Amino acid sequence: MERVLIVCGAGASSTFLALRIRAVARERGLDLVVEAGTVQDLDERLPATDALLVGPHLADRFSELEQRAAEADTPAGLLPADAFGPDGAAAATDLLSELLAGRRHHPLEAEHH
Repeated sequence: MERVLIVCGAGASSTFLALRIRAVARERGLDLVVEAGTVQDLDERLPATDALLVGPHLADRFSELEQRAAEADTPAGLLPADAFGPDGAAAATDLLSELLAGRRHHPLEAEHH
């Protein structure tokens, strides 16, 4: 089971997206725990996170958030502008699958297991 954290400004929109991603993940047979959070609690939650998704309205802060995630060995992805729209959960799950696949094939990860 892999843990995913979605961050947005206050956590409200990411909460709804997390629910929708969980449904898409179940349909695709993915074993994911998807949670919503805020930028303020990011550092405390990153160590237990396998992938970070960042809300599109935080695009101007993405490099900073991506760096913070990298320091915790967590891949990060910026959600597309329509992530909170009707088909956003499928697109977000696609991005998430890419991030997690990259993590599983990361050379340093292989050395730790």
